[in-house]
Amino acid sequence: MDLRINSTPNPLTSTQLARRVTAPQPGTQEVGFSSAFKNALQSVSAAQDRAGDLQREVQMENPRVSIEETMVAMQKAQVGFQATLHVRNRMVQAYTDIMNMQV
Repeated sequence: MDLRINSTPNPLTSTQLARRVTAPQPGTQEVGFSSAFKNALQSVSAAQDRAGDLQREVQMENPRVSIEETMVAMQKAQVGFQATLHVRNRMVQAYTDIMNMQV
């Protein structure tokens, strides 16, 4: 058994060390506000993409796509986008409030 400690030829800077510590480990799931917000944005984007695809299929007169399904998908995408917009506005307002605080 080899117990020698190998030193790295180029020591890590504080920035590199911070990135290594905060980077998600493979096989672990991210938990926190940023990952939840990222997942929410991705789901809103996916809903908008689906609605756009269904609109194109209706315009091409695809018999397998109903207008009702398309309208529901469009409404879901619109509601998701509006909710995301409200969250963004609240975050900007909170940031502005914090920046305007007297220290």
